[in-house]
Amino acid sequence: MKEIDVKKIRNIGFIAHIDAGKTTVTERVLYFAGKIYKIGEVHDGAASMDWMEQEKERGITITSASTSCTWKSHSINVIDTPGHVDFTAEVERSLRILDGGVVVFDGVAGVEPQSETVWRQADKYDVPRICFVNKMDRVGADFERNLESITSRLRARPVAMQIPLGQGEDFKGIIDVLEEKCYEFTPDIDQLPVEVDVPQEYVEKMKAYKERLVEMVADTDDNLIEKYLNGEEIQTEELKTALRSATIAYEIVPVFCGSALKNSGVQFLLDAIVDYLPSPVDVPAVKGTGLNDNLEISRSPKLDEPFSALAFKAVSDPFIGRLVYFRVYSGGIKVGDSVLNSTLGRKERLGRIVRMHAQSREDVSEVLVGDIVAVVGAKNARTGDTLCDPSNPVVLESITFPEPVMSFAIEPKTTAEQEKLSLALGKLSDEDPTLKISYDEEVGQTIMAGMGELHLEIIADRLKREFKVDGNIGKPKVAFREAVSRESKGEGRFVRQSGGRGQYGHVILELLPLRRGAGFEFEDRLKGGAIPREYVPAVQKGIQDALASGPLTGFPVIDLKLTLVDGSFHDVDSSETAFRIAGSMATKDALNKAKLILLEPVMKLELVTPGEFLGDVLGELNSRRATIAGIEGEESIQIIKAKLPLEQSFGYASSLRSMTQGRASYSMEFEKYDVAPESVAA
Repeated sequence: MKEIDVKKIRNIGFIAHIDAGKTTVTERVLYFAGKIYKIGEVHDGAASMDWMEQEKERGITITSASTSCTWKSHSINVIDTPGHVDFTAEVERSLRILDGGVVVFDGVAGVEPQSETVWRQADKYDVPRICFVNKMDRVGADFERNLESITSRLRARPVAMQIPLGQGEDFKGIIDVLEEKCYEFTPDIDQLPVEVDVPQEYVEKMKAYKERLVEMVADTDDNLIEKYLNGEEIQTEELKTALRSATIAYEIVPVFCGSALKNSGVQFLLDAIVDYLPSPVDVPAVKGTGLNDNLEISRSPKLDEPFSALAFKAVSDPFIGRLVYFRVYSGGIKVGDSVLNSTLGRKERLGRIVRMHAQSREDVSEVLVGDIVAVVGAKNARTGDTLCDPSNPVVLESITFPEPVMSFAIEPKTTAEQEKLSLALGKLSDEDPTLKISYDEEVGQTIMAGMGELHLEIIADRLKREFKVDGNIGKPKVAFREAVSRESKGEGRFVRQSGGRGQYGHVILELLPLRRGAGFEFEDRLKGGAIPREYVPAVQKGIQDALASGPLTGFPVIDLKLTLVDGSFHDVDSSETAFRIAGSMATKDALNKAKLILLEPVMKLELVTPGEFLGDVLGELNSRRATIAGIEGEESIQIIKAKLPLEQSFGYASSLRSMTQGRASYSMEFEKYDVAPESVAA
């Protein structure tokens, strides 16, 4: 295998709130790094990373796209992620396999609701990050306000690496705080920014920022703090080294600025990605467990370690079939080699491996530690599966995704299309772990559940365009839940006698309500061998069967504890099936005595509106049963935080648009299940 310098690899992702400019920044990064020779604009539907028809039409990123480029002899693997909350799974799976992130903020809006969500996701996976304050050329852009909101809303420790030379229409360059240099941008995209003297009116400001930078960096390094306290001069290179370590340890977040649309500041951002974000060597070795035991195993990012990789995305490509993206954590592999899918316990042969640039592919003969590539035709691998050396198996931690909160019923227009619909939905749910497909026996309908209206709208659109399936879509249905409000006891006795061996199972359960969000708990408190131990798992399965459809409305029952306290068995007639049915009967009996209540999903809503529409917006929210949690004013812009029942959110986007002349925007994410009012339950 060829020699590689793992220290010169960067696996990074661009993450942000919708419309902060991630895809525009990515497009410029690829242009300046020589990967593309013509810049495509998002608003023209021509950005190379937004390749889906729906992305081009709507001007938003829907699916995370992967590519790679080179900058100053460093290899950079880039993933551009969506910003809309409905596609949060794309961010989740990308952050799971990345080493570093670039968080993009809108220079005017600062930290927005989805910025907080992606920041929390990056925290979950301990991803070191740098920030890029974009759109500094827009009227109302304010760099200092962005720094304050990163501190207050994200509870991070930002340090300004640059300050803008002018803001809004006057934005014409940047001042490098670390080097104490000033650069003005040129209208010619291919010409580097020109170094000029720092304007006199900025000298004091620059020195104040430099002092803060030195103080914050010295605070993270024992040698530097000593120098700083003794008043000794700290060299730029020393600061850079300490700053890199502090960024990787997530003690500091370096902040840069520019305007991607005007091609300003992106080369400096590329330098920062190389200088401050980690290589695979700089992050802790990936941990997993043994295949047949739960002993911890770690895999270091070295070529001589056994091969291990994590599959993080599956895609159906109309031209070459199924593509499975994976990130290599250790070792290397060649085309034609066999690997073990340790999650499923099956072998896969890597017949063809490709390096992706959005939708285009480039064949490669081998992949090495740090690579992000895709394998063509892997039949079994799914999102979250581990691929590894068959003689050194390891199971890496998988990826968890949020549960869907909204569902549509979908049925084909003709019976002939039923099979086509099933196949298409199967492929789409294979790609998207937050899309859940089920069949409702009672009404004979296929139900697709997802993360929100836009998510399911895009799925329906893809069914029509990509799979040529035109289905009838029902109204959106909210995923309600049921809960119990008091303790109870239930008994289930299943006895069936037919010629020969019969069936016998007898179970007694105690039911206890739990706090909201606690989920389901099961406890075995059997005494004196009332039921043989081998039948307890069957009882548990029976309980799960009964909880999947509550007696009140048929929705799943949550937030309760069931304890197996007693029962009886028959030496000959008892079986797992009998105890499973008895467990289900006892659960239903306990539920019927426990006074059930209906729970509805409640969304956390953050809405930004011009002040003049505040009264109308609040009135509309009140009519939709929203609870206002707070209102913050920033000049003429008002930010409303509220809790809104999901059932009341349908059609809210168009209603808000017409009420505010299209000037207000909002984002929602699932927060919790809460008791639904009696009118809704009825």
